[in-house]
Amino acid sequence: MTTHEFYMKRCIELAKNGLGTTYPNPLVGSVIVHDGKIIGEGWHKKAGEPHAEVNAVNSVKDKSLLKDATIYVSLEPCSHFGKTPPCCDLIIANEIPNVVIGTVDPFAKVAGNGIKKLVESGKNVTVGILEDECNELNKRFFTFHQKKRPYIILKWAETADGFIAPLSKEEKAPVWITNPYSRQLVHKWRTEEKAILVGTNTVLDDNPKLDARDFSGNNPIRIVLDKSGKISENYQVKDNSQKTIFITESEKFISTENCIYENAIFDIHLISSICDILYKYNIQSVIIEGGSKTLQSFIDANLWDEARVFIGQTTFQNGTTAPNISGNPVASFDIMNDELKIFKNYD
Repeated sequence: MTTHEFYMKRCIELAKNGLGTTYPNPLVGSVIVHDGKIIGEGWHKKAGEPHAEVNAVNSVKDKSLLKDATIYVSLEPCSHFGKTPPCCDLIIANEIPNVVIGTVDPFAKVAGNGIKKLVESGKNVTVGILEDECNELNKRFFTFHQKKRPYIILKWAETADGFIAPLSKEEKAPVWITNPYSRQLVHKWRTEEKAILVGTNTVLDDNPKLDARDFSGNNPIRIVLDKSGKISENYQVKDNSQKTIFITESEKFISTENCIYENAIFDIHLISSICDILYKYNIQSVIIEGGSKTLQSFIDANLWDEARVFIGQTTFQNGTTAPNISGNPVASFDIMNDELKIFKNYD
């Protein structure tokens, strides 16, 4: 590992502290090095608050060292005025001579302009250090701006014999396939993504709340598919506790602040229409939590980026078959005897 890679890795570690809190901004970490020693660190914590570079500069006790320092940043510094001033201007004003950047920002207002501004001001700029890792860090942000849709994560749990749900059950409550540790991990994931989506049958069968009650953090926006308006006010997704968007063909509903209705045609273009609606609401990432029909629709439309599949030790003998996903997992983890497989869509 080179010196540049060592410090960029630290930038990535810092940036991850903002996962789930920086929307709609990207995750960014920054490190300032003088004479082989880190003298400042920072990461972007929340939209509207100081960027990583600002926090890193502010953490430096002896500002005179900046004139002979190198600033590392995982994403190209911004060059435009938004809710905060341009980070390029901060670097220039503090006369930091060397700038090392992980990857270029795809956001239209930046997109190479930050690098150009730094070079024109006489800075020694290096770009592309741990570029793949820095791109992976902001897969949500990059997908949203480059593909004009959210980063789509499929998630389900299946039994050891390949079923996602039993044939029938007596009450409107989930039938657990995985252990409590896996379920808590799912709630952690919910705090990290902007939205969670389920189909009509999941709501009617399980009456889920779709929040992150088992982990500290933000609750996701709930997205519910309800073609003909079957979901009544008695279900928890209509409790107004968090923002919920219902996608429906029915026009009998009136939207309120926390209960929004969007119309779509439930045909072969539905999945694409869903992506367009989520993009309209600036939703950069979404977890698709089922059921099997909804999950398979995203797979068949090839509109997914990542799949997280739990395999429990439970068996059902028969029931609703788990979604069919091709390819081999890129990673596999053991969670107290549950198996978690991670798939990536590289198409």
